[in-house]
Amino acid sequence: MTSTHDLIIIGTGSGNSVITDEMDDWRIALVEEGTVGGTCLNRGCIPTKMLVHTANLAHAAATSDRFGIDTRFDRAHWQAIRDRIFDRIDPIARSGRDYRESLPHVDLFPVRGHFVGDHRLRVGDEVISAPRIVLAAGARPIVPAIPGLDRVDWHTSDTVMRIDDLPRHLVIVGGGFIAVELAHVFGALGSAVTILVRGDRLLGDEDPDVSAAVTAAARARFDVRLGTSAMAVDRVGDHGDRTPAEERDGVAVTVTGPGGVDEVRGDVLLVAVGREPNGRALGVEATGVALDEQGYVVVDDHQRTTAPGIWALGDISSPDQLKHKANHDARLVAHNLVHPDDLQASTLGPVPHAVFGAPQVASVGLTEPEAAAADIDHVVVRHDYAAAAYGWALEDTTSFVKLVVDASSRRLLGAHVVGDQAPSLLQPLVQGMQFGQTVDELARGQWWIHPGLPEVVEQALLAA
Repeated sequence: MTSTHDLIIIGTGSGNSVITDEMDDWRIALVEEGTVGGTCLNRGCIPTKMLVHTANLAHAAATSDRFGIDTRFDRAHWQAIRDRIFDRIDPIARSGRDYRESLPHVDLFPVRGHFVGDHRLRVGDEVISAPRIVLAAGARPIVPAIPGLDRVDWHTSDTVMRIDDLPRHLVIVGGGFIAVELAHVFGALGSAVTILVRGDRLLGDEDPDVSAAVTAAARARFDVRLGTSAMAVDRVGDHGDRTPAEERDGVAVTVTGPGGVDEVRGDVLLVAVGREPNGRALGVEATGVALDEQGYVVVDDHQRTTAPGIWALGDISSPDQLKHKANHDARLVAHNLVHPDDLQASTLGPVPHAVFGAPQVASVGLTEPEAAAADIDHVVVRHDYAAAAYGWALEDTTSFVKLVVDASSRRLLGAHVVGDQAPSLLQPLVQGMQFGQTVDELARGQWWIHPGLPEVVEQALLAA
């Protein structure tokens, strides 16, 4: 059976918002094999940040003695924490699905799509086609080829937040932002955590000063094994002194690192080595869409792919893999689909990002090594939270703001914040970069509230 639509959208994360009132007279096919709402709503940004806030409260209770107060963290009621989050999120996903199904001009296909020819997509037993197609199928966790992985229970960020019991000992393979955030979550809530990192630092893509600070903070809390690779995994009984009703099988990970071969045991294994785009999984090559060396769909400034009439947005086409990037892409695609003679392109400059661990991280633009590699004459300033009054209030001796400044134009090339409220502190610097302000204009062209934490940013700008 074959049917024709005016538009096919694959993916209901940011792709869901491509449908606008201007398309009310189009017949639209919406293809979603998973839960409506995509990664961010169901298994990404939103549930993780709800968990992070809970973890921050627990961590603060356990570490407040430096302020002269006696608080402590006793235990986390994991199922209550989990259910508070997903009892709120799941109805949103269901209502989103119900809404799309109620629209007379939208056909929802709750199956995996796969291209079988030019503008032709197989969905279950049916083949659908359309002159316009939007690829918004996102990305999926990378599963490394670790011998024995098929014989043990393991999780990715897609599944670990819905487990029934708080891990006694969580073993994480990977050292990126997912590993850092979930280590903080489960560690703060009472799990022992071991992180197996193949590289020499956590968050290896960040500015070296940033990743060094995050690595040091993590090593103070967790068992962080740098330069360590998981060579094999196996299932083991981990009985200890529990009663039979409390027994849970565990996992043994054989690792090789600076100390040679070792074994790490835990009861929950989290694989967090990154995410890969879903272009190849859709078979986009069959419809003339080009992929780059990393598997991302190639797009131009208007989000057009190399195939006429086919557009792409979000994680399937952007290594940034960020919801705010995907949402912006979706706005462009929604406009450009309806107004092909008035195409819009992004003019927003470097894409900022944040990591919600402890400490938090927020960055935009070039790192110090990137500026040096580009042979740009630049100035670097690093300014500590401890130099500002609010930094004193936080008793913070490790957090900082780092700026990379073009020596000629005196404009920011990059900005990096490590510490409390990092994403909020970065935002005025993102704005300054977008509107071409110099560090002098940013520092002295506006009020900075005393004694707020943003004074750290002001002082860093003045130092630059």
